[in-house]
Amino acid sequence: MAPSPSAASTPSRPPASPSRAVDLAARTLRIEADALLALIPRLNGDFSRSVELILASSGRVIVSGMGKSGHVARKIAATLASTGTPAYFVHPGEASHGDLGMVQGSDVFLALSNSGETEEVLRILPAIKRQGAKLIAMTGNPASSLAREADAHLDASVAQEACPLNLAPTASTTAALALGDALAVALLDARGFGPEDFALSHPGGTLGRRLLTHVRDVMHAADTVPTVHPDAPLTDAILAMSQGGLGMTAITDPESRILGIFTDGDLRRAFAQGLDLGRAIIGSLMHPNPHCIAPERLAVEAVDLMERHRINQLLVADADGRLLGALNMHDLFRAKVI
Repeated sequence: MAPSPSAASTPSRPPASPSRAVDLAARTLRIEADALLALIPRLNGDFSRSVELILASSGRVIVSGMGKSGHVARKIAATLASTGTPAYFVHPGEASHGDLGMVQGSDVFLALSNSGETEEVLRILPAIKRQGAKLIAMTGNPASSLAREADAHLDASVAQEACPLNLAPTASTTAALALGDALAVALLDARGFGPEDFALSHPGGTLGRRLLTHVRDVMHAADTVPTVHPDAPLTDAILAMSQGGLGMTAITDPESRILGIFTDGDLRRAFAQGLDLGRAIIGSLMHPNPHCIAPERLAVEAVDLMERHRINQLLVADADGRLLGALNMHDLFRAKVI
């Protein structure tokens, strides 16, 4: 009687070895690292031409690719868009069924295909050419049909895939992704794209808060900042500091120019030194010429200043040194700048 399928013997594989897993992981990373380094000598005139084509365009960059190349194309489009180059992804299969209407003559079409012979991509090339859009090809085969049709070709070829079978797109997709990043960075630099520009396209989350929040947005206004004159008794400064809740008192002249600062840390040190606190004058205990910041500076700059000088409070002043406000680390934490 023949054995049932469930009882039939099947070749068994040895259990996975942890050391083999690590060896394969290391091999994968070495192959992909070598693939990236091999791109550098190929950054030739076509790369510069690609940058020039995009900069000269009054339209957008349309990025397209099938399969794994499509996933990489989506990421390249997102990176371009977030770094000052308007871009979006179009699926080549959908493009031949109507989405090609998104492409205008003023656009640049960036097509990804490792073989350079992807049918869905080649099928839409005549329509792109008729529109007048410029074509940049990123392939692993400079002799391919796609590369030959392009106005500029980015060579993303690799010696081998990291897959042990040399089949699954691994090193080739890493190379294409990195080459897309290189293109985005070159364009970012050419456009003079800076932190404020970056913040405008990243208003949400930590990046937006760090790049768009200014000192004036988080500071306490001058009329809420505890202040005393330099000839005031220390007891008056302590009372003002307690009522203000900022852990410090500003010392100003009659024109509101900042002369010094006295913090709760200074008070603890005065106690430790055994000073006669009942008779002390604040002008003799204050820190003269304290660190200040202008209200139009970024809040992250206030964080940097406070961390570098190991202080927890910061006075805000105008160009003439007049008190405009104050902030402390708690304010920056609440604003989620830190």
